[in-house]
Amino acid sequence: MNKIDIIARRIMGWKLNRWDRWYDFEKEAFIHDHEFQPEQNLDHAMLIVEKLKQFGFSYKVTGTFEVCFNDICASGETLQQAITNAAYSIAEVHSIDDAWL
Repeated sequence: MNKIDIIARRIMGWKLNRWDRWYDFEKEAFIHDHEFQPEQNLDHAMLIVEKLKQFGFSYKVTGTFEVCFNDICASGETLQQAITNAAYSIAEVHSIDDAWL
């Protein structure tokens, strides 16, 4: 699994439907991999921020391209990369599910 796939599955809660798309049970919709590119698209990265806020994480921009979710911080070449990197750091360690609510 790559970084985006891990975020989509463990944070966003999407299930892999096919090699090139996920299924969002909340919205009952398919999301193709080209429709979720948080490292390149700030709007997509902000979807991650909103999802993590739902789980109780606080979001803070701490530098030009550095962000923190609670005490987990990461940086990147852009803000969206920093968000993605921090989310990936969370997803590497935890599966976010109803237990986090």
